[in-house]
Amino acid sequence: MQATETYLDAASTTPLHPDARKALEQAVDAYGDPARLYGRARRARLLLDQSRERVAAALGARADEVVFTSGGTEAANLAVAGMARGARRRRHLVVSAVEHTAVLAPARLLEPQGFEVTEVGVDHYGRVDPAELAAAVRDDTLLVCLQAAMAAALEARSVEGPAESPRLERLAERLRAGLGAIPDLVVHGHPSQRLPHLVAFSVLYVEGEALLLLLDGEGIAVHSGSSCTADTQEPSHVLAAMGAITHGSVRASFLADATEADVDRLLGVLPGAIEDLREMAELDSQALDRAGRSGEPR
Repeated sequence: MQATETYLDAASTTPLHPDARKALEQAVDAYGDPARLYGRARRARLLLDQSRERVAAALGARADEVVFTSGGTEAANLAVAGMARGARRRRHLVVSAVEHTAVLAPARLLEPQGFEVTEVGVDHYGRVDPAELAAAVRDDTLLVCLQAAMAAALEARSVEGPAESPRLERLAERLRAGLGAIPDLVVHGHPSQRLPHLVAFSVLYVEGEALLLLLDGEGIAVHSGSSCTADTQEPSHVLAAMGAITHGSVRASFLADATEADVDRLLGVLPGAIEDLREMAELDSQALDRAGRSGEPR
C-alpha cells in the first residue's frame, strides 16, 4: 500500500503541535493521582492546574470554568445536556442548521423532555444572519449554539494563526482557481468570508468516496463529506442547509506546513481521477441500459 505523501485533511486530524507534544510527554510521566496528598500526586495536580489556567487564558475564561473531557464530541454533548439539566424555567434552545451533530443530536433529544429547539438557517455560503439569530432568542432561551471557526491549538495557535492565515489563504485561492477549470465542479463557501485553510467542493456525476479512494491510491489524502457525517451514508447536513450539491462532496484542508506543491499535486491528479470515474459511470450506465433492453418481452 502506498504511503500517504500529501495530507489534505487537517480539518479532521492534525499532528501534535510541538508544544502540545512536550506537554503530553510531561503528563505521561506525571501519573500520580491529583486528588492525593503525596509528592507525586501534588506534582500531577500542579500540572493539571497549570494546564487548566493556560486553556482558560487562551479562551478568555476563568480556570474554574474549564472542564477537561475525552474529546470534542463529549464536550459538546455535556455543554448542551449540562445546561439543560440545570435549567428550571428556561427551556428553549437556539441552534444553527450547520452545527456539528454533537450539538444537534443532544438538542433534539431534549425535545421529548419539554424543551423547544429553534433552528436558524444559513445562506448558500453557510453564513448565519445575525439578525435572524437575534430574533430567535426569547426570554426563556437557555442556550444559543453557534459555532465559531479561528485556527487554534489554543495558546500556540492563537499566536501563530494570524501569521499563518495569509499564506494558507493564498494556497486556498490557488486551489480554488485550479478547481474552477474542471468541468461540472462546484466550489462551496464564500469567496472571502471563510476559513483560510479549507476548500470544499462537489463533483457532479462522481461518488465522493470513490474519488477519495482514487486519490488515496495516488498518495493524496482528502475527505469526502463533512467531518460529522464521515461514518454514515447520509449527505452532509451542512451542505444541505446551504442548498448546495451534496453529491460527490470533497474537502481539502491544509496543515500549517502545507506548500504550493501539495496544491499542485492535487490539481495534477484530480482531473484525471474525475474523468476516469465519469467514464466508469458511463460504462456502467450503458451496461445497465443494454441489460434492461435485453430483458424486455418481444
